[in-house]
Amino acid sequence: MHRLLEGLVVVEASRGVAVRYCGRLFARLGATVTRAAGGDDAAIGYAGEAGRAYGRWLDQGKVAGAPASADLVIGGQDPADLVEAAALAGRLDAVLLELTWFHAEGPWTQWRGTDELIQALTGVTYPFGPKDGPPILSQGHGPQITAGVTAFNAALGALLAHPRPGRVSVNVFEAFMCLTETGAVSALMEGGGSVRLGVNRFVPTYPCTSYRTADGWLGVSTLTPAQWKGLCGILGRPELAEAPRFATTVERLLAADEIDALLAPLFLARSTAEWVALSDAARIPATPMPDLAELPKVDHWAERGAFGPFGEGEITAPNLPWRMMFGGAAPALESGPPQAPLRGVRVVDFSMGWAGPLCARTLGDLGADVVKIESESHPDWWRGWEADEAGDPPPRETKFSFISMNRNKRGVVLDLLTPDGVSKARELVAGADVVVENFAAGVMDKLGLGSAVRRELNPGLVAVSMPAFGAGGPLSGIRAYGSTVEQASGLPFVNGCDGWAPCLQHVAFGDPIAGLFAAAAVLSALYARERAGGAEIDLAQVACLFQFAADAVVAQQFTEGPLPRTGSRRPRAAPTAVVAAGGEDCWLAVAVDGPRAWRALCGVLGRDDWADDPTLSRVEGRAARADAIEAALASWAAPQDAEFAAGRLQSAGVPAAPVLRGDVLAYLPQLAEAGFWPEMERRYVGRHVIPAAPFAYDGVRPALLRPAPILGEHTEEVLDELLSAGRTRA
Repeated sequence: MHRLLEGLVVVEASRGVAVRYCGRLFARLGATVTRAAGGDDAAIGYAGEAGRAYGRWLDQGKVAGAPASADLVIGGQDPADLVEAAALAGRLDAVLLELTWFHAEGPWTQWRGTDELIQALTGVTYPFGPKDGPPILSQGHGPQITAGVTAFNAALGALLAHPRPGRVSVNVFEAFMCLTETGAVSALMEGGGSVRLGVNRFVPTYPCTSYRTADGWLGVSTLTPAQWKGLCGILGRPELAEAPRFATTVERLLAADEIDALLAPLFLARSTAEWVALSDAARIPATPMPDLAELPKVDHWAERGAFGPFGEGEITAPNLPWRMMFGGAAPALESGPPQAPLRGVRVVDFSMGWAGPLCARTLGDLGADVVKIESESHPDWWRGWEADEAGDPPPRETKFSFISMNRNKRGVVLDLLTPDGVSKARELVAGADVVVENFAAGVMDKLGLGSAVRRELNPGLVAVSMPAFGAGGPLSGIRAYGSTVEQASGLPFVNGCDGWAPCLQHVAFGDPIAGLFAAAAVLSALYARERAGGAEIDLAQVACLFQFAADAVVAQQFTEGPLPRTGSRRPRAAPTAVVAAGGEDCWLAVAVDGPRAWRALCGVLGRDDWADDPTLSRVEGRAARADAIEAALASWAAPQDAEFAAGRLQSAGVPAAPVLRGDVLAYLPQLAEAGFWPEMERRYVGRHVIPAAPFAYDGVRPALLRPAPILGEHTEEVLDELLSAGRTRA
């Protein structure tokens, strides 16, 4: 791995997982990172020795000591740690990155945070689990990992600015909103509500599930009519594609049990590899689903170097999720001002959907000029699938997922299937600093815009390609959605309960996460461009989710047989549970993360006997009596409003939160008071809510300069700039 950030000095002032993961990214990219002392990593990851090994992975490449100066101090996530970090940043004349659980404004500012509570509050937990409940908390430190990479992007942007801002603010809650912000805006502006339909049942796609094969598991996602028809064809049941009751993806979702009963026996007839090959030929997203023990040994990932040993070499864990190739002279990046560090950087965004557009949106939030390329025949699919655009307003201009993901961009229409369209696209690439694309592997080559062409046009270009499985390796040709990415990641064998089929926690978990990591890769390459030259970044979206499975991959190596799947319970904290509160389908999440929180819970429940019981002073003792403790908690919560009950527990010092539906997030006082839901004006939809950037410099969020473009809105403007630039060169 090239040491792109060599010369930067970073100091961690906390042992929180989010802080340490952010620091890990800096360290693995070549910065000198000093880790904080103290703490027992037996209380993170899967606890015990597995937790300590996970802690060593988080600290890989870091050093001990106290530097005389630094560029960045990372503080958080507790108030006392932030005070110490601020003082340290002042002494070292460094930028302070403050990484908290919640924004400093809002009713939850003083709440205690955990990964479990952030899942519950962002709407991620509610749709995951049995239809009748309870919702299930996902395992791991996903919210903190998300916040860590979000903070890395914000901090590296700050370090590119001149002058640098004094303070960068990121909070875990808003960072993890990347998974649900578009749905929240759509629910507010278009209507609709959140639902929980059962395990592996997510709107709007079905089948979007796992099927047992002759030798393992296959992950299948079918959204379009052509994919459903192709799936029925390879299974030898073409008549199912003609059945009216299965005509649309929503109708199939409502008939999911019937469909599974018809399809599941058929998948047992062939091996996973055979089904993947047949699916690929029929253009159906389908992937092998290796378990945690198999995952690091998969040929594709071995070839890409996705896993490697660390520490003394006894443990294997994920590496960074990209490969980079460098070459070609490139000018130094001109620093922008503190509120727009990438001002002057031109990004050409060929991407569609969620992952690539989020990467480009992040760069736009940092001040880059992002030019989004679409065509009349192939617009961004988040504008919708409608072929007839004769409505008033046009349906493709009213989709709030697209509108949320594409602010701060200019829109250009170019038909890349014509010589003229490709010619103009090449001119844009020749004058760009960054190219972003998330097509399937090989598509850009077929369009005449592949890496070799890009390097010839612009040797100093930083280009990121982000197919699901990366641009090289045996699995690189697999078609994929965000669900496919999670199906291939090992996470379906981590979450849920023993006895369940491998299960998804989200309809497209891989999409936004890959977008954040793509932005991290681009920013790192831009930082080093003058020294390293232009870069081709080959990012595998699936490998981004390995970062979320790292604690489980490590724990598997300490476990005989499959790693247990324990629902909402986890070995590092007990009780951790979701219990019913007052009202229909209302739930309360509680995560007791230490002795102080346990004694506080006992006080709320009126169980002084438990507080005095030495066998319950340790997490192992409480885990052994989890059924009784959770029953008492459920009895206490049952007559109360979930948010009221959570507030009572938080006031006593117990981490707790209501399990919120995604359709209420746009109404939350916490987000409103934090300024997370600003408004913009856009043709066809008028005044509308938009999610803000989940970071701030010196207390100010990045400016919202443009609403999402109308299809082709800036074509003439951008092409005139090309013509003018051509005349200047002549």
